[in-house]
Amino acid sequence: MKVGLYFGSFNPIHIGHLAIANYMVEYSDLDEIWLVISPQNPLKKKSTLLNEYDRLKMVELAIQDDLRIKPCDIEFRLPKPSYTIDTLTYLRERNPKVDFILIAGTDNFQSFHKWKNYEEILKQYQLYIYPRPGSDLGKYRDHNGIKLINAPLMEISSSFIRDAIKNDKEIRYFLPKEVYRYIEKMNLYK
Repeated sequence: MKVGLYFGSFNPIHIGHLAIANYMVEYSDLDEIWLVISPQNPLKKKSTLLNEYDRLKMVELAIQDDLRIKPCDIEFRLPKPSYTIDTLTYLRERNPKVDFILIAGTDNFQSFHKWKNYEEILKQYQLYIYPRPGSDLGKYRDHNGIKLINAPLMEISSSFIRDAIKNDKEIRYFLPKEVYRYIEKMNLYK
């Protein structure tokens, strides 16, 4: 079985995340996508980060009816901050029959050299990369472990969503309906 691991803060999860996950599961050879909620990305500021259980709840609400896309809270139980190589190693050890593929956007390659043991990730794992506005693969363009997936270009970001909510903008159509309701009910990002 081939499982795509789509890591993210999902702060909050939005239709851009879901469109990419949906595209990957439909238009690649992946059997499933696991949305790996990262409690703390070492390359991002923690100040704007909602607690991981609210973010997990929103991911669960967003994908509740799709059995091919699943929430994954494995990093909640691993040392923080979360490092991709540690999570990949942990999952591979516990699921030896699963072929794990890392899913990432081209924007990740601007700082990929800062990732812990990024050379090991490139050696040991295949990466399926989707395009992001204003970025490309750079020097990794011809790496044999990297496959560029021609997914739709998404210009939505979680920071855009958070800023819009903070500024009292109506953004209900940028979020799955249940996620929008949860944010409203819990008064998040205000």
